[in-house]
Amino acid sequence: MAPSLRSFFYLLATFQAVTAASWNATCTSKSQRKAWNDMTATEKTAYIDAELCLMARPAQAGITGAQNRWDELDWAHIAQSNIIHNVGAFLPWHRYFMRVHEYLLQSECGYEGGQPYWNEVLDMDNLTASVVFDPDTGFGGEGSDCVTDGPFTNLTLHMNSSSTSADYCLTRSFNSNGFQTGAQTYLDECFNTTTYVDAFECYQVNPHTAGHSAVGGTMLDVVGSPGEPLFFLHHSNLDRLWWQWQQANLTARLTEMGGRNVPLTSYLEQNGMESPSSSVLDYDGDDGNATTLNHNLWMVGIMPNATIREVMDLGGDLVCAEYV
Repeated sequence: MAPSLRSFFYLLATFQAVTAASWNATCTSKSQRKAWNDMTATEKTAYIDAELCLMARPAQAGITGAQNRWDELDWAHIAQSNIIHNVGAFLPWHRYFMRVHEYLLQSECGYEGGQPYWNEVLDMDNLTASVVFDPDTGFGGEGSDCVTDGPFTNLTLHMNSSSTSADYCLTRSFNSNGFQTGAQTYLDECFNTTTYVDAFECYQVNPHTAGHSAVGGTMLDVVGSPGEPLFFLHHSNLDRLWWQWQQANLTARLTEMGGRNVPLTSYLEQNGMESPSSSVLDYDGDDGNATTLNHNLWMVGIMPNATIREVMDLGGDLVCAEYV
């Protein structure tokens, strides 16, 4: 979609925003987010079935071309890829995105668990043997034209950066070498940073890039990667790592935010993205090119907007989750 239309939808959503906490006003029971390798076969089946449910449920947010809830989630990421990557809002936006996905599974598909995560560091030495790729109790394996086994065989996606009617297949191509920047040494480097800006810059480069590179195929599409179901396990793991960093100095880090709102020119050029327009930046909740707790997080009408302040506490009223 053209950047001008992206800007229009963003501006419209901003004007129509309601308090995000209205759909989860009080956190009384936190979602238990488990590592995939620690889940029972029954729990894994329940999660996969809920994902398939979202792919079968009719679209509801009025997004042109969306055929189901899965398309709408994909579009939330596609439509604003040039303002949620390489910026201070990268970690908070994706935290909220994980919660929206988790909530849809629970509220519309009867899923009783929390959003699982892929504990990627356990698979550094043998990527292809990871339990997440098991065709019976996981997400299936590779496929350069279409994934050929598992529950998402021949999954057709409909959204990409240039079209809302681009029918194409979910693909994967594993890359063990690209996975190595998710090793514990790199995680330790990020954990040992002392400011949010340094932390987000570190996490977005090494562990973040590692998971996308490891899976390959659709996951390598910076814009359309949420079409890959493993996206949500990968980004939940990244969110878990950020939460661990926050917990190391929780009192201070629940309110520490920063970073730019406009991606670096080199990043935009590398990924074929245009610079965000003023119609977006004028309504993002910040003054100038600095991310604050007031920054608006947009979910294209799937769920209400939120601010970064509302998602800083993983166990707070809006996200209401814990990693176990």
